[in-house]
Amino acid sequence: MSTDSDPAGVGATQDASTPAARTRGLRKTYGSTVAVDNVDLDVPEGSVLGMLGPNGSGKTTTIRMLLGLVRPTEGEAQLLGHSMPDAAAHALPEVGALVEGPGFHPFLSGRDNLLRIAAAEPRLARSEIAAAVGGALERVGLTGAAARKYRGYSLGMKQRLGLAAALLVPRRMVVLDEPTNGLDPSGTREIRRIIAELYAAGVTVLVSSHLLAEVEATCTHVAVLHAGTVVAQGELAELLESGSPGLIVSTPEGSEAVQALRDNRILSRLTPDGVRVDLTTATAPVALETLVRAGVPVYEARRARTGLEDLFARLTQNDPDSSTSDDPADTSETDMEAVR
Repeated sequence: MSTDSDPAGVGATQDASTPAARTRGLRKTYGSTVAVDNVDLDVPEGSVLGMLGPNGSGKTTTIRMLLGLVRPTEGEAQLLGHSMPDAAAHALPEVGALVEGPGFHPFLSGRDNLLRIAAAEPRLARSEIAAAVGGALERVGLTGAAARKYRGYSLGMKQRLGLAAALLVPRRMVVLDEPTNGLDPSGTREIRRIIAELYAAGVTVLVSSHLLAEVEATCTHVAVLHAGTVVAQGELAELLESGSPGLIVSTPEGSEAVQALRDNRILSRLTPDGVRVDLTTATAPVALETLVRAGVPVYEARRARTGLEDLFARLTQNDPDSSTSDDPADTSETDMEAVR
C-alpha cells in the first residue's frame, strides 16, 4: 500500500488479507464516452476470478488500467500491493498477461518469437532461456508447430503462443483476456487444465470471458460488469445461491406435476433437470405435499441453484440509456510487451 513517503507504492508488501488486485473509484473516459465508471473491484489472492460483462461493459479497459497500460481518469488501481501505473516496473515482473490477443512478428517462427521475448524477461538468465521457451511451448501444445512462421498460425495457435509468453516464468498472478478465443474444444480443455494448474500452485488468475460455461467450470470468484461498473462480485458459489429460491423435482410425470402445482398456485416449469418449482410463494414441504396428494410420483427433490447464465441475464438487462463502450480506438495502448 502506498504511504506519504512512498506515494507510488514502490516499497509495498502484501499480506494474506490484501487482494492480489484492487480498484477504488476507477473511472476512464475517452472524450464524452465513459468506458469505466466508478469500478470497485477486489481480486482475492490465490483465486480464479472470472470477469464477465456484455460487449462494451468495461472489462478490457479495467484490465488495461490494472496492468498500467492505461492511466485512469479518476480513482486508483493496485496490483500485488503496488499502485499502478506508477509502480508498474515493480509489479509487472510478477504478472503474466494475455490482453486483447497476442502481438508477434509475423515473419518469425513461434519459437523465435518466444526466444525474443524471453531475452527481455528480467527473471530469466541467458542459460535458462532455451529451456523456458521449450517448456512453455510444450505446456500450451505448440511444440510441433514451433518452427512455423507466426503468420501461418491459426487464431487458436496465436492464442496459445500468447499464453506461452505469459507463462515463460512462474508468476504470482496471470491475467487472461478471452483466452479461449479461436480455440477448438480440445484447446479449450487445455486452457482449463492450465488454469487449474495455476490455481493449484497458488497463482491468482484473472480471466475475462464471454463464455459463461467456461467461467462456471474454472473460476472460484466472479465479477459482473455492466455499463462500465461492477454490478456483482464475490464467490461464485455464493452468487449462484443468491437467485430466487427453487426446488428441482425428479419425476416421470413432469407435465402432470407442473399442472398439479399450478392448480395450487405454485409456479413451476419443466426443465432438462426435472420440474423446477418456484419457492417464492410456497415452501418445499407444501410443494411436495401437493404433488403427493395429486398422485405424482416424486423420485428426488433437491434445492435448485441459479445457473450462471440466469444470474448474468438478471444482472445485465439491456440499458437503453447506456453509452458505455470498451474504447476500440484505444488499442495502441495495449502493446503486449509492455505487460511483461
